[in-house]
Amino acid sequence: MERSLSMELVRVTEAAAIASARWMGRGLKNEADDAATSAMRTVFDTIPMQGVVVIGEGEMDEAPMLYIGEELGTGHGPEVDVAVDPLEGTNIVASGGWNALAVLAIADRGNLLNAPDMYMDKIAVGPEAVGKIDINAPIIDNLRAVAKAKNKDIEDVVATVLNRPRHEHIIEQIRDAGARIKLISDGDVAGAINTAFPQTGVDILFGSGGAPEGVIAAVGLKCLGGELQGRLLPQSEEEAERCRKMGLDVDRVLMMDDLVKGDDAIFAATGVTEGELLRGVRVSGTSSMTHSLVMRAKSGTVRFVEGQHSLKKKPNLVMND
Repeated sequence: MERSLSMELVRVTEAAAIASARWMGRGLKNEADDAATSAMRTVFDTIPMQGVVVIGEGEMDEAPMLYIGEELGTGHGPEVDVAVDPLEGTNIVASGGWNALAVLAIADRGNLLNAPDMYMDKIAVGPEAVGKIDINAPIIDNLRAVAKAKNKDIEDVVATVLNRPRHEHIIEQIRDAGARIKLISDGDVAGAINTAFPQTGVDILFGSGGAPEGVIAAVGLKCLGGELQGRLLPQSEEEAERCRKMGLDVDRVLMMDDLVKGDDAIFAATGVTEGELLRGVRVSGTSSMTHSLVMRAKSGTVRFVEGQHSLKKKPNLVMND
């Protein structure tokens, strides 16, 4: 892939973030998601690439979502797989909470896991603990491994977990081990990649969330030298059958090279609301400020990008009531 794609993809996430941020705190999650999707699709179609969505928000008959199999880009340039979540944290935006992102990832064609839209059990860590975790091991063993790898007492390890009833047993085990917990309402892509940035104060992520988000987070962690392990969790025989038709073994632990092959992948995200890693969109008069993260696995380059956008010159990003 051309390295110039990195900054082109930031344009995509910036557009989605600006469009959806206009709905912050209004209690209208679907409207926020639609705004992000529409803006993202519009800018995607100006990017010089031959992209195919392998991880999206739905199937072809669920427009206006960016659906699996949709073609993106100008039709010229590198052939790439696209994993996309126009608004990671629709509920967060609706309530005005933390860590909503517009996020996407790309890799050379055939290199991203074609993940069905179902639950995935996950464990994620930053570079220091790579090779030390095991999704099949008890919670306490993984906490001890991370503590040792980061030269911490277990009482100083911070685990991130989605605040869901299904995770009560995980939360209880973390507390019994003496570690600390940061419960998040939504947005486990941010939760996973935060493990690779010391300034977030997060050491490990546990629990189940969306499989598509797991693949996107894996791309981010590959760029950062971190690790994510996953296992698909079908909730019905229909979902299990779908996995089988896609050639996926639901009992198999998915390692980094299963989730994203090779080393040529790009991750881009723009903050929609405030977060530990990225600031949210800030509007002042007729301009908006954005804060984005873009990373390329092949070079290991990590860039934080601040953007100032004239809403007069980008009227398609302004919400019309």
